[in-house]
Amino acid sequence: MHDNDNQPLDETGPDGHSRRDVLRTAGVAGAAGIGLAAFGSGTSHAAEQAPVPVQAAAQAPARQGRTMVGVPFERRSTVRVGIIGLGNRGGSMIDLFLAVPGVQVVALCDPVKDKTAKAAAKVTAAGQPAPATYTKGDHDFENLCKRGDIDFVYAATPWDWHFEMAKTAMLNGKHVGVECPIALQLDQLWELVNLSERTRRHCMQLENCCYGRNEMRVLRMAHAGKFGQLLHGAGAYNHDLRGLMFDPDYYEGPWRRLWHTRLRGDLYPNHGFGPVANYMDINRGDRATHISSFGTPSLGLAEYREANMPKDDPSWKESYIESDRTISLVQTAKGRVIRLEHDVSTPHPYSRINQLGGTKGVFEDYPERIYIEPDHTNDAWGDFAKYADWDHWLWKEHANPPGGHGGMDYIMVYRLMQTMRLGLVPDFDVYDAATWTSPVPLSHLSIKAKGAPQQIPDFTRGEWREKRGGVDSEKPAEE
Repeated sequence: MHDNDNQPLDETGPDGHSRRDVLRTAGVAGAAGIGLAAFGSGTSHAAEQAPVPVQAAAQAPARQGRTMVGVPFERRSTVRVGIIGLGNRGGSMIDLFLAVPGVQVVALCDPVKDKTAKAAAKVTAAGQPAPATYTKGDHDFENLCKRGDIDFVYAATPWDWHFEMAKTAMLNGKHVGVECPIALQLDQLWELVNLSERTRRHCMQLENCCYGRNEMRVLRMAHAGKFGQLLHGAGAYNHDLRGLMFDPDYYEGPWRRLWHTRLRGDLYPNHGFGPVANYMDINRGDRATHISSFGTPSLGLAEYREANMPKDDPSWKESYIESDRTISLVQTAKGRVIRLEHDVSTPHPYSRINQLGGTKGVFEDYPERIYIEPDHTNDAWGDFAKYADWDHWLWKEHANPPGGHGGMDYIMVYRLMQTMRLGLVPDFDVYDAATWTSPVPLSHLSIKAKGAPQQIPDFTRGEWREKRGGVDSEKPAEE
């Protein structure tokens, strides 16, 4: 859903890959230090041995600052935003930032000058002053982050830049929101947690699916006990991206496809995990403790290439590794089970699954349907539309929001900017970002260990036991 293309193909070599692609690949393999040799297409002998008991995560590092649980934003009349990445995702999200009252877009960054110019024109067309622009290469975002007139940095770039951009923003005193996934390695997730606590800046995974109308309705119903005691849930990103991943005009460069040559696990868990984690109050009374993942053979992309790509296409030099479909089971401290799925390489109608079950019934999406006692009997699904009264106040107030993905993008941006203007606690924080993204490295390790469970770190360092607010918010009094 988040198609965060941003980087241009330039200085293309004889193999069809640019200098930037080569540097990016090398940068991912050498980044942050958890031993990314195991992430490549090479085989780790230890990981290929027989299954073992739950693999313990590294001990939580010592806290370097105070917790960010319950920390409100500083109140401000105008939220000044800098945007990094103006491709498919950033180029459309800028419209939503400009549509929210009390928001000013002051700076833009993308090495593709045409995209930056197009986005800058949108800012002035909205009646705001011309934004500063940063187009001098991959690292010009560092100069954007150094500005003194930015409150919030939004990053919508290829995945391997997310950690570096979030880190740079916080080190320069900015709150930051990043598209999925927020990082790709466990030590990077811990570093973002530590930086958020040390710098007192919020670092958030901007998970738009948490703000879908159905997701927010189910969330409120779950919290009201309509499903009884919660037992299980499921979420997914099953989205046929084969055509887009081989389209040189959609993703500029093969960055997204190349991840299928590096990782075997769930590359994009956040859309499915985030909403279910909210239903179950993960990090707010329960926590995800471990994950066990299994993957199918990797056949879909190679078959698509055989049928659709010319023999001289650079993609023929790529070797795709497991898995076309990844299925993970996450256990929580309360014993609940969450099923996650990821499949972008085979034919499949779009589905995030979005399922929640408890002792009084179940909801399933795609298509939406519900069965809860005592409302329904005789094993016949009920009409979820009849539960519209349970809609979150944001959807009652913005019944027809602008923007893509059914309006949830706008709802997410509106709510985030509202919390910043009014000085409220954000709906989710760095601990949620780290938890929702942790299946990326952990599912890879579990698959390589033949499904052996991997421990999910307690990024809250014990604070998950305390109930607290989240996306199921109360409408604030505007002042």
